[in-house]
Amino acid sequence: MKNLILLLSLVIITGAVSAQDVFSCKNTRFSFFSSAPLEDIEAKTDKGVSAINVKTGAIYFKVPITAFQFKKKLMQEHFNQNYLESDKYPFAEFKGKVLDGADLSRNGTYEVIVEGTLNLHGVDKNYREKGTITVKDGNITAGSTFNISIRDHRIDVPSLVVKNVAEVVAVTVNAVYTAVNR
Repeated sequence: MKNLILLLSLVIITGAVSAQDVFSCKNTRFSFFSSAPLEDIEAKTDKGVSAINVKTGAIYFKVPITAFQFKKKLMQEHFNQNYLESDKYPFAEFKGKVLDGADLSRNGTYEVIVEGTLNLHGVDKNYREKGTITVKDGNITAGSTFNISIRDHRIDVPSLVVKNVAEVVAVTVNAVYTAVNR
């Protein structure tokens, strides 16, 4: 079912697409790290999904906000209720394209630029970030680390805890893709 959703998402993004060109990842790993004067905050999940079209370069990511796990339960609660408002904005979603003309049908490691729109906390923002894609014997892995300004996505931090939460958060994403038609 998730593969069908990913395939349909790529069809919406890029128009008609051949299933043999689409690779998906059902357990995309996301993490973020906030380093502030009073504390560091880290959260991780492997509940994201992603798809990539090797012909067009279209790429898609989606992650449920409530899937992020924190070391402290109270941090997780505040993250979902107060900051990301996960009841109101349950997902973060990125729709974009791999630039640079990397030939993702051939073995190799490619330093790429990915450009697209991230919807987080109900706010769309365009990003242009570096990433790495490795193709080896029909398998594809992709990864990137980039920064997000919480202000850009209208995420408010109460003045009482402003020294506990960084204004810029480092986000890391890693995906291991398999062909949809396998």
